[in-house]
Amino acid sequence: MKATKRIALVAHDERKQDLLMWVRQNADTLAKHELFATGTTGKLLADQCGLVITRMKSGPLGGDQMLGAMIAKGELDLLIFFWDPMSAQPHDVDVKALLRMSVLYNIPTACNRATADFFITSPWFNAEYEQVVKDYSGYIRRPLE
Repeated sequence: MKATKRIALVAHDERKQDLLMWVRQNADTLAKHELFATGTTGKLLADQCGLVITRMKSGPLGGDQMLGAMIAKGELDLLIFFWDPMSAQPHDVDVKALLRMSVLYNIPTACNRATADFFITSPWFNAEYEQVVKDYSGYIRRPLE
């Protein structure tokens, strides 16, 4: 993982203001990295914080899956996802898939502000980091013969 990180910023509706406050507080540090976000969250953060953010589609319209694909292709380094554990989401399966991909590929994932605070103050946030990814090739099932 290079010193300049590729960071995904995602928030459910009830957590968007929390993420906005966190991003405002850390805008100078985040501006040194490459930022990605799902549609509505990305627009809010770009408009309110003046950051350059590559926007995916809205989460329910495939944005979560787009970020998951980026993780699988080695195109994302960190996931900051302020999710709302108290509200049912119409795209819960997509959220679960995104979080699964972050664990599968050993991507640091913050699901709340406290963890995001620990991330951004870590000495590795702005430095190179050697990431270890488990080899799952032994899990692949062979077709029945």
